[in-house]
Amino acid sequence: MKNCTCLRISLLALSLATGARYARAWDYEGHRIVNQLALASLPADFPAFVREPAAAERIAFLAGEPDRWKNMPDLPLRHTNNPDHYLDLEQLGFAGLDPAVLSPLRYEFAVQFAAGRAAHPDKFPPIDPAKNAEHSREWPGFLPWKITEDFDRLKSACSYLRAFEQAGGTAEEIANAQADIIYLMGVMGHYVGDGAQPLHDTIHHNGWVGNNPQGYTTNPKFHAWIDGGFIAVAGIKFPGLAPRARPAQVLATAPKPGKTDAMFDGVMAYLLTQNQRVEPLYQIEKAGKLRGDGSPGSFDGREFIEEQLLRGGGMLGSIWLTAWKTAPPDNYLLSILAKRAAGAHPVAK
Repeated sequence: MKNCTCLRISLLALSLATGARYARAWDYEGHRIVNQLALASLPADFPAFVREPAAAERIAFLAGEPDRWKNMPDLPLRHTNNPDHYLDLEQLGFAGLDPAVLSPLRYEFAVQFAAGRAAHPDKFPPIDPAKNAEHSREWPGFLPWKITEDFDRLKSACSYLRAFEQAGGTAEEIANAQADIIYLMGVMGHYVGDGAQPLHDTIHHNGWVGNNPQGYTTNPKFHAWIDGGFIAVAGIKFPGLAPRARPAQVLATAPKPGKTDAMFDGVMAYLLTQNQRVEPLYQIEKAGKLRGDGSPGSFDGREFIEEQLLRGGGMLGSIWLTAWKTAPPDNYLLSILAKRAAGAHPVAK
């Protein structure tokens, strides 16, 4: 009991030190679990190289990569990396934007949001320049754009791996293409895992803000406790969740009428669903079910946390599977490989 209490105190102190909007979604162990659950979700006909022990470990390790980038003080990196980890969905409404019809193009959305923010200044609190050196607080976050863009990168890697395999790629080219896929799968997993942590889909990310008739916690330490403290003291680990991994499904890739990108719409639906879990999370905290201190009922929130990890793993596995199943032929590379086979080009480009 004493050890659990000390761990909780140290993790919460770390949360305060990291700053209000830099909180991680799941600590490394939680992100690692999401990637491992995604691997467990894949069907038998998914390329076997990702399950080889070294590859599986690499994918699990890379779950923490985007958070490692946060450890760097360089402003250009912080400016682009930090907002990719969240989307404060309520801010879209403040700016007069409908989440159901957002542009899947990052910069087009940025223009729309900036215009909406300027048109409704009363809906947004003032930005303290002393806390905004990297100029990210003007934005609600770009999480669904990051996930969609990484899906497209993974789909490209699947396309050129197939081209090398089918049209005479060298062993080195095939190995490099496989390594690219492993890297993209692992890093992408971080962001899909972020979305599964409900506090990364809301303005209430570090304690409840604004009108609070239910008396939910306003403690900024709450986020860090959900990210890793409770997982640690509750002993939540991959082997215990593996039998419950959700089978991956091929997601829709044909846009609906009036839409331009089916994957973006699917990711937005995923985040909106997790946003609906924000208030239930605060409710179980208020009921003392996440204290994790050994008192009666203090671990009853375990099922909620496990469910979110399982949701993240299932969504991630489905995105991976969809990239593999829907990757189009890389016709340019195929043409280069054909010329090389005919002796016209010594190196595939």
